[in-house]
Amino acid sequence: MRKIVAAAFVSLDGVMQAPGGPTEDPTGGFAQGGWTVTYWDDAMDAFMGGMFEAPFDLLLGRKTYEIFAAHWPFAEAGDPVREAFGACTKYVATRSDQAFGWENTTPMRGDVAGEVARLKQGEGPVLLTQGSSVLLQTLLAHDLIDEFRLLTFPVVLGRGKKLFGEGAHPGALKLTSTKASTTGVIMSVYERAGAIEIGSFQQAEPSAAEVARQARMKREG
Repeated sequence: MRKIVAAAFVSLDGVMQAPGGPTEDPTGGFAQGGWTVTYWDDAMDAFMGGMFEAPFDLLLGRKTYEIFAAHWPFAEAGDPVREAFGACTKYVATRSDQAFGWENTTPMRGDVAGEVARLKQGEGPVLLTQGSSVLLQTLLAHDLIDEFRLLTFPVVLGRGKKLFGEGAHPGALKLTSTKASTTGVIMSVYERAGAIEIGSFQQAEPSAAEVARQARMKREG
């Protein structure tokens, strides 16, 4: 079985749209593109480099694929990310019939969740997402992600495409590693940890005020 790893740059309020530049993804009027660039340091280079050292294939949404296909094949020859992205298989979730010219690209049309689940059951390297906020909502809703590798930036963006939407499947996570960059970016790895364990800080015998409060909550919906 293959592991699915979701890697993302996120703001403190969970936005992941257009981290790399102002023209990357201005959809919805997003005007803060490029919000990660000035925070970059050697620790972040090491974290990202470690992610690409072991064999992997990419799971991408169409828009992220197009961003990557317009950039990485034209990066400096010998760039390790260019080489790794070119060599790996790129599985692209798409509703279009367009051709995909980047080498080793396989479109996923129709039942994307089913196709990803099938890939996961097979043999091969890690399936790694990059960006792809729409595809991530599908993977989260079908509980297909095994691990998150998140770089959380000390910014609040207020609006934009978010990592976790309302359709995310509930579940607990275990923090397996965390580091901080010199610029305040938190680099964390989370693995699945089963169901959420529910507890309570409430009194065993609720007060009359608490009973009344709960009744009011039910009335107000």
